[in-house]
Formats: sequence, C-alpha cells, structure tokens
Amino acid sequence: MSAPSRFDRGHTDDLMSFLTASPSPYHAVAAAAERLEKAGFRQVVETDAWDGTSGGRYVLRGGAIVAWYVPEAAPAHAPFRIIGAHTDSPNLRVKPLPDTGAHGWRQVAVEIYGGPLLNSWLDRDLGLAGRLTLRDGSTRLVNVDRPLLRVPQLAIHLDRSVAAEGLKLDKQRHLQPVWGLGNDVRDGDLIAFLEETARLGAGEVTGWDLMVHSVEPPAHLGRDKELVAGPRMDNLLSVHAATAALAAVASGGSDLPYIPVLAAFDHEENGSQSDTGADGPLLGSVLERSVFARGGSYEDRARAFAGSVCLSSDTGHAVHPNYAERHDPTHHPRVNGGPILKVNVNNRYATDGSGRAVFAAACEKAGVPFQSFVSNNSMPCGTTIGPITAARHGIKTVDIGVAILSMHSARELCGVDDPHLLANALVAFLEG
Repeated sequence: MSAPSRFDRGHTDDLMSFLTASPSPYHAVAAAAERLEKAGFRQVVETDAWDGTSGGRYVLRGGAIVAWYVPEAAPAHAPFRIIGAHTDSPNLRVKPLPDTGAHGWRQVAVEIYGGPLLNSWLDRDLGLAGRLTLRDGSTRLVNVDRPLLRVPQLAIHLDRSVAAEGLKLDKQRHLQPVWGLGNDVRDGDLIAFLEETARLGAGEVTGWDLMVHSVEPPAHLGRDKELVAGPRMDNLLSVHAATAALAAVASGGSDLPYIPVLAAFDHEENGSQSDTGADGPLLGSVLERSVFARGGSYEDRARAFAGSVCLSSDTGHAVHPNYAERHDPTHHPRVNGGPILKVNVNNRYATDGSGRAVFAAACEKAGVPFQSFVSNNSMPCGTTIGPITAARHGIKTVDIGVAILSMHSARELCGVDDPHLLANALVAFLEG
C-alpha cells in the first residue's frame, strides 16, 4: 500500500513564498536555515569542535548549506541518504566597479553569470540583492525588492532586421541596466545607496556579491491554475523540496536506518569549482566530521560512504509544445506528471540501473508517479552536480528533478503538482 501523501498544493504555495524570499543564493540558504530551525535543527560552526549527539545540525558557508539529522544511537558507520541541489541561478551580477553610464543615463556595470536566456532580462523591472561584506569581516544580506533597474531593449524602429534575423545581443554593450539619470557618474554611488538601504555607515562596505532579480512575484497561471510561473525554479524548487523533506523526516526519525542529509551548493551554473560548490570539499568534510564526532574511525567512514546514496535533484526539460522536435521522440516528460529520472549513458547524469531502482522504490513507497528523461541524440546534454558528487566522494548518485519550461529564463514555468510530488518522493527516499 502506498504511503499517505505528506505534502499537497500547500507545499507549492510555500515554494512561491520561498522563491520570493530567495533572490540570491545567500538569501536562499538563510530561508532554508530558518525552516530547519523551526524543525529543531541548530547551526554548528566549522571552526568549532563538533559533538556526536543526536539531532539536527546544519552548516552555512556563503551560498551553500549542508544539513543532517543524527538519529538516536546511530552507529558511526551509519550510511547517509543525501539530497543534493544547488542555490544559484543564471543572472546578471554587479562588477567590482559598478558605477557607469553614458548620454545622461546612470547605469550599473554587470557581468553575465552562468548561461541565462539573455532576452528574458530585457524590459523587466529588476531589483538588486546579495551579500555585503563589512570592514570588520562580517556580512549583511541586502535586498532591494522594488523596481530599481531595467535593461531597455532597442526599439524595432532602430533595428528593423530583428524581425527577420532575430534578436542579437552583445553581452558587453547591450545588457548594462539603467537606474537613473545624470551626467555626473560618481564612483561609489551604488554602494553608498546600498549602505543607506541597509542602514550602514558610509564607507562601511568593503566587499560585495550582488545580483539583479525580477521583482515580479511568482504566480499561478492558466485557466485552471495548473501551472506556476516564477523565478529561480532552477534550482530553488529542489532546495525547497529537500528542506521540507528533511524537516519532515527529522520530526519522527529517531529510528531511521540512515542519516538524512541536505546538501545545497552554490556555483553549479558555472562549473561547481569553489569552496561552496559541489566540486569543493564541503560535503565530504561535513560527512567525515559527522562520522568522527560519533567516535568513528577511517574504517567507519569508508563503510558509511560505501552504503550511502545521493539523489541529485535539479530541474529538467518538459516537452515543449512549440519545439517538440528538440526532444527525444520517445521520452516526453510532461508537467504535473511527477518527478523525472535523468539518464545519460555518457555520464552527464550519474544515474545507472541500480540507481533507477532506488528512485523507483522511493516513488512507489510515496505513491508518486515518475517519468524518464534523456536528451535527443542530436542535441548536447546538460549536466548537474550528480557526476561530480559520485566521482568526488565515491557515493552512488542518481539524477532526478522536475520538468519545467523556460529553463534559465528570468521567469520559468512548472506544474503546480510537481513540487509536492517531488517532496513526497524525497521523504520516502530519506526514510529508506
């Protein structure tokens, strides 16, 4: 008999709130941590000594979070059940010298992060969010969640060729947003504005990691409200589902056979090679310290890793009604059809047959349907943190996710049921 559903469409409504609260990876991990705190988790600091007592813990490092729950009397060699995801999304990020402009316009100098659909950022009301670093080394989150910037598109009257040849954008010249008027562009104006916004003293900010975001809130869409449109679903949809699943499992997990883990990394969109990315040491360090804090040896660590499984959860491609020929002709994932199992024999995804069985068992236990995704052989296949996690830690990894449209747009589209179907499958996986 299938397990009763733990999450319903209320989960999707909460996802919409989570997306709004998470305009940057730093805000996303703060929002996830807040939810985990309410579920009884507590933050531990990497520079402190860790104890081996039971309960929920989490570590924050920049735009990454790793959280885990230790059941009572868990042996040092207890294997891990890990849900991996990423907190970053393609966007426009502020350069070190942000103040620029020309011809009476004041602009902000930005750099392209990841692989965004550039046209989706045009003529859209944009806010500014991220992390400010202060003189004393502390950090402060900042979020200007109102129309502040705009990347204005050139009028068709001044480029008639766009109708026949399509829009062509130069990443350096055409994507610098405007944020005001004036001929006197002064260095420091943008940061001074943010210091005032964050109620900081003048000159207190010495470093920043800032990015633009659409201020249009997520919304239900369609005749029957079967769809959800919103920003950063790739991949905050998975971060939100994994956070909810971990909190649910921890609430009654005193006798779990596994140690459930959430690992949400930064920098997936540009290769994961950072101290907060999946190709960095963060996850391995946390898992090893958990083993050693419970009195374990290197042998216990090896046993724990050998018995562990990771679900790498990231969004994938739903079949597009206007471009169906771009998809594999026999694999057409549909929105609201349940989570997708992502397969690529060239190891762009980490799934193999035994991994498929793990995910199929979790979906069966949760009473959740699932679909399979492979790329059209004539199209290049994207990748995820899955292969990186498998190779770096020697942990069996399975790539899954939710099928969406408009991936890497400033505003993406998913089905209203798929987020809570994914969360239910993740609960079943964590419970083993």
